[in-house]
Amino acid sequence: MAEPAAPLSLKRTPLHALHVSLGGKMVPFAGYKMPVQYAPGVLKEHLHTRSAAGLFDVSHMGQVALLPKSGNVADAAAALERLVPQDVIGIPPGRQRYAQFTNAEGGILDDLMVANFGEHLVLVVNAACKEADIALLRDGLSDVCEVQPLTDRALLALQGPKAASVLTKLCAEAEAMRFMDAGPRSVDGLACYVSRSGYTGEDGYEISVPADQAERLAEAMLSDKDVLPIGLGARDSLRLEAGLCLYGHDIDTATTPVEAALEWSVQKVRRTGGARAGGFPGADKILAQFDGGATRRRVGLRPEGRAPVREGAALFASADSGEPVGKVTSGGFGPTLNAPVAMGYVPTTLSALDTPLFADVRGQRLPLRVAAMPFVPNTYKR
Repeated sequence: MAEPAAPLSLKRTPLHALHVSLGGKMVPFAGYKMPVQYAPGVLKEHLHTRSAAGLFDVSHMGQVALLPKSGNVADAAAALERLVPQDVIGIPPGRQRYAQFTNAEGGILDDLMVANFGEHLVLVVNAACKEADIALLRDGLSDVCEVQPLTDRALLALQGPKAASVLTKLCAEAEAMRFMDAGPRSVDGLACYVSRSGYTGEDGYEISVPADQAERLAEAMLSDKDVLPIGLGARDSLRLEAGLCLYGHDIDTATTPVEAALEWSVQKVRRTGGARAGGFPGADKILAQFDGGATRRRVGLRPEGRAPVREGAALFASADSGEPVGKVTSGGFGPTLNAPVAMGYVPTTLSALDTPLFADVRGQRLPLRVAAMPFVPNTYKR
């Protein structure tokens, strides 16, 4: 009888030693050892990011350059439009856009950021999906692009209302950047890629830095009195308050962009009647939903009372109905609101604001209502 295979060892980001030295509680996440929290705890880390600035290690995510073989970035953009429903050709140099890889059934394989660096495109994809995404890109685009994983770079996110003042001390151009600006910048003398973006709903930046210089740059930002290191726990509660999807939870291969309430991310040029309508995987289903609606929809949920409603909780139309109508995909306590928040999928007929619903929590039906997202207003610098 063969011995069972040994578990795969977890990867470490270039900042692993720094996390340990800072007292980070390390846990497995997407194949990596990552800090879930530090000594202050999730609540204080969350509130500090909302009031000052938090530094997140997101180096586990995938960074990929698409280098057009023709030398013309428009060719890379046109090729990428074979795989995503977004207008990539229309992204100006120095800007980035949110996108999704879709499958033949219209489901979402991954969500990602696409930046136009002038001569090539740079993508940031989710950690758990990055190997599949790179294979998808190579299978679909190798006739037009060289697909180059940027494995020698780390990725840091500096988020919060004081992020701009902190980063401007290290990068003179940071203050002038606007939400979704992206491109090469010098940060503390290092050749970085900087975007004014993030996943907390706050103003902030994501900074791609050479891996061997990541610890130096992180320490430079942490030396500022306004900055604390922030773990995965607060990252999750911040993005939930911002109404942002977590791949594999709120969106997945069985969820279309329309069902996920991501219509805003698909520009008119790719929709029915647009100059480049369709031409991406699952276009028939996705465009039919744009035109005729989907049967279900992702909505925000505000539980009544103080008890959090967690992922997986069944949703019911009434306190005594037998069959669930949907389920919660993300849920927890919102520290900024000092109240529970959640999101999930319900039939479109039950998706209007203030629609009353009930969630099953340990055998009890707890009342909640459909609510607008984001739960906490975003503070992006447009």
